[in-house]
Amino acid sequence: MKIKNRRRLVNYLNILDQPIRFSPFVFSRNFLLWALLGIIGGIISGVYWIVLEMLMHGLAIFEGWQVVPVMALSGLFAGFIIYFFGDPGEIDLIVNNIRFNKGKLDYRNNFSMVLSSLLCVGSGGSLGPEAPLVQVTGSTGSWFGKVLRLKGEDFRSMTIAGMASGFTALFGAPLGGSLFSLEILHHKHAAEYYQAIIPAFVASCFSYIIFALIVHLGLGPIWDLPTYEMQDKFDFAYAVVFAVAATAFGWIFIFCTKFLKGMFSKLVSPIFIKTFLGGLALGLIAYFFPLTRYFGHHQINELLLTELSLEFLAAILAFKILAIAITVTSGWRGGFIIPLFFVGATLGLIIHKLFPSVDPALAIISCMAGINACVTRTPMSTTILLATLTGFTYFIPILFASLTGYFLAPRIPFISSQMTQKVKTQE
Repeated sequence: MKIKNRRRLVNYLNILDQPIRFSPFVFSRNFLLWALLGIIGGIISGVYWIVLEMLMHGLAIFEGWQVVPVMALSGLFAGFIIYFFGDPGEIDLIVNNIRFNKGKLDYRNNFSMVLSSLLCVGSGGSLGPEAPLVQVTGSTGSWFGKVLRLKGEDFRSMTIAGMASGFTALFGAPLGGSLFSLEILHHKHAAEYYQAIIPAFVASCFSYIIFALIVHLGLGPIWDLPTYEMQDKFDFAYAVVFAVAATAFGWIFIFCTKFLKGMFSKLVSPIFIKTFLGGLALGLIAYFFPLTRYFGHHQINELLLTELSLEFLAAILAFKILAIAITVTSGWRGGFIIPLFFVGATLGLIIHKLFPSVDPALAIISCMAGINACVTRTPMSTTILLATLTGFTYFIPILFASLTGYFLAPRIPFISSQMTQKVKTQE
C-alpha cells in the first residue's frame, strides 16, 4: 500500500511540474515555488527590519562619549557570536558559492549571521542590512532547492531568487533587486546567469508586497533629493564628469580597505578581539562625527536637508570612508551599498559647494551611482535602484554615471570572488 501511495505521489508531482493544461498561459509549479519563496523572504526581511529598528532606537539613546563603549561592546559581543556559533562569511563567500559551489548557501550559519549583523548594524556600524538579508533569504532558497531535490541551474536559480527577494525587500525595487542578484555574481558577463532572471523577478515582486505590508517601507522614494530640472541637453556629460570624481573616491575606499585588511590580518587573535577593536575605532569616529554613525538609511536625508559647511562635508567624506573600511575589515557583518550611497551623496554636495552653478541633484545622483558601480560592479541595478530610491525621473544621467564607475573600476574587483577562475589561477 505504501509503495502505491508513493507512486501516486510521484505521479502527481510530475503532473504538477508540467504547465497547467487547462491554462493557455505559461504557468507551472515553479511559479508557485518562486512566489512562495518571495513571500517567505518578505516575512524574514520584515521581521529582521522591525527588530533592527527597535535595536537602533534603543541604542541611539547613548550619545557623546557613551557611543564609544557601546560600539566597542557591541563589536565584542558580535565577535563572540561569530566565534561560538560559526562564521557566516561575507559577500565574497556568497558569490563564490553561487558561482563555484553549484549555488549552495549554508543555512546553518543563519543564526550567527542574524544575531551578529543585528548587533553590528543596530549599534551604529557603517554597514547596512542588505548583505545579511541576502545571505539568509538566499540560503532559504538553497534549502528550498534541497527539499525539492532540484539539480543544476534549477537549484542555482532558486538560490538567486531567494537572494533577490531579500535585496528587493529592503530597497523596494523588484527589478533592481533581481538584476543585482545577477550582476553581483560576475564582473564581466552579467548575462551569465540570465536564465535566473524570471525566478528572481517573481520572488522579488512577492517579497516586495509582503515587506511593504509589514513595514510600509519601499512604497515611495526614501531620500529627498533637490528637485531636478534638465537645463542642458548635455547633462549626461556632466554626469560622467561627476562620476569620474566619485570613481576616484571608490579607488581610495578600495585601497583603504585593502590596507586595513592587511593590518587586521597581522593581528593574530580571535575574531572577537578584532571586532572589539573595530568597534572602539568606530565609536571614536562617531563621537567626533555623529553623522557617520549607522549605515546611512536615515542619515542621507539628514545630510541633504541640513546646511553644512564645506570643511565639515570634507571631514564627513573622509571619516565615512574610513568608517566603512574599518567595519568591513574588522569582522563586523553587514553590507556596504547604502554606506557607499552616503559617501556619494556627500561628494555630490561638496561638488555643489565648490561650483554653485552645478545642479545639486545631478551631482549627488551621479556621485552615488559612480562610486557604487565602481565598487560593486553592478551598473544596471545601481541605475534602477537609485531611480527608485530617490525619485530621480531623468534616467539617462544615472545610467551614464553608473557605466562610468563600472568601466573605470580597478581591474581586480573589490569583491574578489567576482574574478574569473582563470584570473584567480594566474594570481
